[in-house]
Amino acid sequence: MKTLHYETVIDASPQKVWDTMLGKETYPKWVGVTWPGSSYHGEWKQGAQIRFTGADGGGGTLGEVTALAPAAHVAIEHIAVLLEDGSEDRTSDMAQAWIGSTETYTFTPENGSTKLDVELSIPAEWVD
Repeated sequence: MKTLHYETVIDASPQKVWDTMLGKETYPKWVGVTWPGSSYHGEWKQGAQIRFTGADGGGGTLGEVTALAPAAHVAIEHIAVLLEDGSEDRTSDMAQAWIGSTETYTFTPENGSTKLDVELSIPAEWVD
């Protein structure tokens, strides 16, 4: 796995950034920049599983929320690849490479804005 780190400051409160990033209606807008048509199915609760799917609603990844502090921090570990028919793949070479990858988002108040820290631990072939 390769760990990537990004940070930016957004001119909004941590609650507003949190609501925008994780809201059912707004999530597809920001994530669509890199994964057009993407959405999620599930609840943002610690221990919950969330299905992250593409435009067709089938293929994608299954993640588990491993940490959650509302408007402050959320971490997800990917535990399976979702095939086009919606079934879970945990055994193929592709799935084995992806399982265990993580996404962590931290929302820190900073002078009336929000510092958003993003850390991704992903297979090296996904870095580009």
